[in-house]
Amino acid sequence: MQFNFDELIDRRSSGSIKWHYYNEDVLPMWVADMDFRSPQPVIDALQQRVDHGVFGYAHDVPGLKDAILNWLKEQYKWQVQAEDIVYVPGVVPGFNMAAQSLTQPNLGLLIQTPVYMPFLEVADNANMQKKYTQLNHLPNGRYEIDFDAFEAAVADHTGMFLLCNPHNPVGRVYNREELERMADICLRHDVQICSDEIHADLIYSGQQHIPMASLSPEVAQNTITLLAPSKTFNIAGLGFSFAVISNPKLRQAFENARRGTAGWSNVLAMTAACAAYQDGAPWLSAALNYLEANRDYLIDFVNNQLPGVHMAKPEGTYLAWLDCNDLSLNTSPHQFFLQKARVSLNDGATFGPGGEGFVRLNFGCPRSLLAEGLERMRHALLVL
Repeated sequence: MQFNFDELIDRRSSGSIKWHYYNEDVLPMWVADMDFRSPQPVIDALQQRVDHGVFGYAHDVPGLKDAILNWLKEQYKWQVQAEDIVYVPGVVPGFNMAAQSLTQPNLGLLIQTPVYMPFLEVADNANMQKKYTQLNHLPNGRYEIDFDAFEAAVADHTGMFLLCNPHNPVGRVYNREELERMADICLRHDVQICSDEIHADLIYSGQQHIPMASLSPEVAQNTITLLAPSKTFNIAGLGFSFAVISNPKLRQAFENARRGTAGWSNVLAMTAACAAYQDGAPWLSAALNYLEANRDYLIDFVNNQLPGVHMAKPEGTYLAWLDCNDLSLNTSPHQFFLQKARVSLNDGATFGPGGEGFVRLNFGCPRSLLAEGLERMRHALLVL
């Protein structure tokens, strides 16, 4: 099959947050959706469902759970039972439901910063104590877990650890040893794990995503895993995700935490998800090749054309974490590049402690857009 990821698609007339938030002279490289056309099997399935003409409340879509189970088995060698799957309208509602499913009040919710912004709001939403540990930022730009700080935080009245893997925004894909060590600490201290693995399918050469819950039956009984086809197949706006919860008590508590606020997924979202998991693998393979080439182009440009900006090679996701702390700026790098380059990036400070002086860049776009954005940034730095 041939896929044209170089195609420039006008998204300004599509109701896109990414393309409508700023003025038209701003090149948006912030919101984490891609500028690629979704897989044709997804589009075909949606068109066929639309032609049906009736859009009532959906209980399920025939074949969806089997498609999910087959995907998990084929991609991760992870054997999951159908009853372990719980549909949710998004991963963010999912990890909020997970936190609110805890029955013991006043416990802490632990996260590792810098991290995806909605993580920072979960503790307040669930009336839990906020507990942060910072990832270690090495001189080469790579991030690693501070296990001493992690265990001290877990042992101190913590009820849940909210993990982000693959990590947004730093791009780490945690290896088996790291996952086992985190899981062991949580098990020893009776701390539940909620693992946001929404970027699980977006992994580059030499890396392997290992679902936290696949490590052992004991870890599976202690873990809520959140996954989705949304980032993988660029269908985030449709609103479909799912939780994998092997422990029946955790699963019931998770369901109870909907509390009338987290609804059900709609029929079009489930139709798209089913088609993506059944027939989207060739598109994903081609997209990963294109994204990896974009990543390598970006790294080369940053290293050679953006003096004072540094980045480590993302192991997963289509997000780059740019360290701008060596630049002599009178404002945040986010504001600098927005005002002087007319490129919108995410402000690193919004990712919590450790994010100051960084910006997040989305390279899930045609190469020509990536090149234009980087050239704008280079020119802005030349006139500092």
